[in-house]
Amino acid sequence: MGIYDAPVRRLDGAAASLGDYAGEVLLVVNVASNCGFTPQYAGLEQLYKSYHDRGLEVLGFPCNQFGAQEPGSAEEIASFCSVNYGVSFPMFEKVEVNGAGRSELYAELTETPDAEGKAGDVSWNFEKFLLGRDGSVLARYRSKTAPEDPILTGAIEDALGA
Repeated sequence: MGIYDAPVRRLDGAAASLGDYAGEVLLVVNVASNCGFTPQYAGLEQLYKSYHDRGLEVLGFPCNQFGAQEPGSAEEIASFCSVNYGVSFPMFEKVEVNGAGRSELYAELTETPDAEGKAGDVSWNFEKFLLGRDGSVLARYRSKTAPEDPILTGAIEDALGA
């Protein structure tokens, strides 16, 4: 199975496909509303605004597997993101990123090692996967890599063909 074939649902429950984003550079992030990294929503929104016209899509996947930091309903998540961070990038239904219930998307993504060579389970909220226009995973960034980190923005620019 390829990344574009993984079944996903939008935050409003509508069926979706990552195939809708084929040809775009994707930044896939597991997000949460009650986490120490939650302020990264602002940086993710800024990335989206800065690079969307050049082909970047930021895709948010809420996850409640880390300290129950995303307990809300889809409506509560949407409201929180809009009111507090002005999120306009696509958001999807809650997923499991680890364990037996891991989504097909994250089963594929977590095969990619990070900069230290470690693949496998997502460590915490706001872990980021950068995908090229062909759907290949270019890089994996752990939670402490902020959206505005030059390592991440440089990789995005490279993927966009800056």
